[in-house]
Amino acid sequence: MSAPPDILCVGSVLWDVIGRSPSHMAKGADVPGRIVTLPGGVALNIAMTLARMGLRPALLSAVGRDVEGDRLVAECARMGIETAFLYRSDDLKTDRYMAVEGANGLIAAIADAHSLEEAGAKILRPLTDGRLAAEGAPYAGALALDGNLTAALLEEIAHAPAFRAADLRVAPASPGKAERLLPFLRAGRGTLYVNLEEAAILCQAHLASAPEAAAALLARGAARAVVTDGGAESCDADAAGSITRRPPEVLVTRVTGAGDTFMAAHIVAERAGAQRDDALVRAQEAAAAYISGDTPS
Repeated sequence: MSAPPDILCVGSVLWDVIGRSPSHMAKGADVPGRIVTLPGGVALNIAMTLARMGLRPALLSAVGRDVEGDRLVAECARMGIETAFLYRSDDLKTDRYMAVEGANGLIAAIADAHSLEEAGAKILRPLTDGRLAAEGAPYAGALALDGNLTAALLEEIAHAPAFRAADLRVAPASPGKAERLLPFLRAGRGTLYVNLEEAAILCQAHLASAPEAAAALLARGAARAVVTDGGAESCDADAAGSITRRPPEVLVTRVTGAGDTFMAAHIVAERAGAQRDDALVRAQEAAAAYISGDTPS
């Protein structure tokens, strides 16, 4: 790409291995279904949606110099995603994510993002070495971050001068990594995209609804919180007020990547000048279409 990217997606870029079954599944279930391998990871899921919606995203992540990594980079390029800024190393394997989904939602998942964690701050070099930004000339565009980055690296991004001008959009990646977003609460920076469970973990409290969760996050220091709650109402809140909308009702055919689709669609809508209530509705509609299988994986 000759033009600068519209947005940087920073975090996990890997292969998703997902087993899906139309059956209701309990612990120990052994049922027929389909197993697919797809490009994935929160940062890449966001980038794929952004690219489908007409933006030019670039990835900041770690991908191994192995067969899986070469295939993944080629697939990203085919989708119109800039990969020139990826950190690639012979010593790191390409990361993977494995999930099992049933008619009753996500049953279990394991994220193997060890290479991303080992690479650490190396993935951010393009923001300080002049390729995307430099010391004294910080990046002033949008950065979509995910909680697969280490807690130390997220702390640095929340406070370091190199990121002071950036529009930070942050997702935890999973409830198990929600606490990694605490630096953004302490710094009062960024827009946090979380579900109700992740908000409860960050607030260390039982929260009954998205509006209650968004208010609790603001009380703990968040600059802005966008909270979803499955098929229940979502809430976008900041110091200026809050907006609540209920998403469309759809038949659930998949769940992995739905939150990433919501976040990407919300970013695209706001970049296009949509008001907050319209941006929230567009994000909900995009996520609903994804969940129902009406958009590509």
